[in-house]
Amino acid sequence: MLSKEQIEFVKKQLLSQIDSLPESQRSSMKEQIESMSDQELEEFLIKNNLIKVGENQNNSNTSGGGCTFCLLVSGTLPSNKIAENEKAIAILEINPISKGHVIIIPKEHVNSKELKPKSLESFTKEISENIKPKLKAEKIEIIPSELFGHIILNLIPLYNKETLDLDAKRYKASEKELSELKSLLEIKHTENKESEKEIEQGKKKNTKTAKVKKEKSSESKTKKKALEIKKPEKEDLSHLPKAPRRIP
Repeated sequence: MLSKEQIEFVKKQLLSQIDSLPESQRSSMKEQIESMSDQELEEFLIKNNLIKVGENQNNSNTSGGGCTFCLLVSGTLPSNKIAENEKAIAILEINPISKGHVIIIPKEHVNSKELKPKSLESFTKEISENIKPKLKAEKIEIIPSELFGHIILNLIPLYNKETLDLDAKRYKASEKELSELKSLLEIKHTENKESEKEIEQGKKKNTKTAKVKKEKSSESKTKKKALEIKKPEKEDLSHLPKAPRRIP
């Protein structure tokens, strides 16, 4: 099911998570994972529900087949997702260059030549503007890269007048750090925000329409009331004596 590249990728993910375990468990787990064959590792992942089998493998709207990023998009491989819209997902890098390093993965399996530059622009801006104040970063560097024929965008926060060094040694983020960052940086899906905005606009429109109807109804009632005011009755003069007839 998983390709050689995917097996290696998953192994790195698992080994990075082991660092958060107590020392007594860490060494035995590390040895166990490193000694597993590809088939044994795959069976271990399925048994422990670390990957899903079946429908999700081909449910990422991609043509990536054996692409690890497509598996992350579909949810077949686990990740620390902080945001999503109809075009892409944003997940925390487990081997970051700096704290808060986020990867934006297009849902379609596209390379750098196929990606439309503006398709991820607003989503990338939204994620960057969310990271910067919360982590008190001086700036967010956006660096594209391509693996498995699938382009991704790296959002790398820089602190204290740092300069970006792509060759800098990465560190393994602990489970605690990833969990805290996810809680801090997770935002509602952009598509849900749009839905909420539309609902709110609909409510305002309905309120305005109801107000106009109420005003028209009130005006109509006022006019009707005015028309219903009775005219004064003609005074009856029959009881008065008639004037004497004039003789010529």
